[in-house]
Amino acid sequence: MPEKTDKIVCDTSIIIDGKITELIERGEIRNLELIIPTAVLDELQSQASKGKEHGFVGLEELKKIRSLSEKKGIKIRFTGIKPSMDDIRLARSGRIDAMIRDVAKDENGILYTADYVQALVGEAEGVRVRHFAAPRKTTGLAFEKFFDAETLSVHLKAGVMPQAKRGGPGKFKLIKLSRDLTSEAELESIIKEITEATRISDDGSIEISRAGAMVVQLGKFRIAIARPPFSDGLEATIVRPVVKMRLEDYKLSDRLMERLGKSAEGILIAGSPGSGKSTLAGSIAEFYMHSGKIVKTLESPRDLQVLKEITQYGPLEGDFEKTADILLLVRPDYSVYDEIRKTRDFEIFGDLRLAGIGMVGVVHSSKAIDAIQRFMGRVELGLIPHIIDTIIFVKEGEVKSVLELSLTVKVPHGMTEEDLARPLVEVKDFETGEILYEIYTFGEENMIIPVVKREGEMSGLKKLAVERILQEIRRFDPKAEVEVVSENKVKVRVDNEIVGRVIGKEGSMINALEERLGVHIDVEPKTPSIGKEVAFGISEKGNTIEIDFDRKSIGRDAKVYVDDVFLFTAIVGKKNNIRVGKNSEIGEQLVNAIVGKKKIKVMF
Repeated sequence: MPEKTDKIVCDTSIIIDGKITELIERGEIRNLELIIPTAVLDELQSQASKGKEHGFVGLEELKKIRSLSEKKGIKIRFTGIKPSMDDIRLARSGRIDAMIRDVAKDENGILYTADYVQALVGEAEGVRVRHFAAPRKTTGLAFEKFFDAETLSVHLKAGVMPQAKRGGPGKFKLIKLSRDLTSEAELESIIKEITEATRISDDGSIEISRAGAMVVQLGKFRIAIARPPFSDGLEATIVRPVVKMRLEDYKLSDRLMERLGKSAEGILIAGSPGSGKSTLAGSIAEFYMHSGKIVKTLESPRDLQVLKEITQYGPLEGDFEKTADILLLVRPDYSVYDEIRKTRDFEIFGDLRLAGIGMVGVVHSSKAIDAIQRFMGRVELGLIPHIIDTIIFVKEGEVKSVLELSLTVKVPHGMTEEDLARPLVEVKDFETGEILYEIYTFGEENMIIPVVKREGEMSGLKKLAVERILQEIRRFDPKAEVEVVSENKVKVRVDNEIVGRVIGKEGSMINALEERLGVHIDVEPKTPSIGKEVAFGISEKGNTIEIDFDRKSIGRDAKVYVDDVFLFTAIVGKKNNIRVGKNSEIGEQLVNAIVGKKKIKVMF
């Protein structure tokens, strides 16, 4: 029972805990005045406005307290100074708690609190305090009744029947747990119990807290809570790992085990959601720990199931970049980066790997090669093999494929000209050594080109060449056609009147396109040329070949043929001529025609 007094001052913690409601219902508070500091109400309102779970819970409790007080004849009063925005922002620093203690001193009442630090400070200031230690209920919570040995996750939403996924990674079924709809009051009760257990449990932590959303880790359970306006209804999703495996359980090849143990230092574990990526990541982390390595993890939320010897880090002050700074001082041998999603995550992963730390990353992708695609554009192409050397693709809890990456300089597959050699990344099947993809700069973009193809199927290079050339040419002729003559040569057919514009002055347009794409391009009209043959003169001047006409020809389209085979179209310039560089493909053909004394004709 409280000391003799007619005033009880409630702080935020005792209201959120529901202890005042419990004391009123048990009859321990009667013939007394309940004082709620204005700072408490404003703090709860601020939290609820930001979508914070504690704010909603506290306001619901205040409604219950007022209703019970009216029934029991207990006087309830709000008093105290209204906190400013700065006071609310500094609530974590103790500003609101200090205002609540001031109310207790001014009213000469007993401060009821569930906050141990608040109780200690109050007693030090001479405030009469009654501290209610929070009940230590962290197991046997209401939501646990939905779980059995095979339950992977439970999905609860107000107004919807409770559902669960049961089975193993990638092999689960969605089932209804009850025919009764989950009421909002029932779900609020479950959420409140989870929130309280998270706050008092040594294994509980709030990983994410945003407006309308909160993610907590409570022991082995990861719980995501969403409420309006973020979601269209109150919802809680509770996920629990079903299995914990050792690396040996995956029955990996001796060759892969040797690579993991000796040379793999930039590992990506890829797969779709629920495929078992994090389970494998935890197994690899423990494998390295048992191999005598110092292992740390970067997670948000921290839900990997690993041994106590492996320290699990979250984002320091909400930022993994700050966590990485600490990690470099800790100097682990390997770090597991669970759930690489944002651009900054990819950059931090790369920075840590280039700093010499062995990295194991977990990334969502539907295919193994897509994991590399997610790094492209975020990391320089030449750095990718230094950051990632091994990709393990997981599906339905099993390792389905393993890729290895290496950097080399060579002519890409499908090209034949030696001057087209360039730096590229080879992606090989680890077990067979077969090159599956090449990654290199094509035009102005980094591209992943498949090397292995089915019989009769157009190669990745051909497809890419056709797409890029059409993209460029259709600016001039929307109905342009492209034919792949060989792996490094294509033929473009456009409207007769467009040929000159596509080729450009002295072949500048087509030469620039050839240089960007690394393939030779022949431009032809779609239909045979119709026109009149005209007189001209042809000569060599330095590095060019000049075809001269009379002054009346300026601005006209000239179609040039060699032995009645169309060669190119160009516009006669202001100097009554057309100039073609000898080093261009067209120039070389003209030189060969002149030397070989072939018939050259020009038609307008």
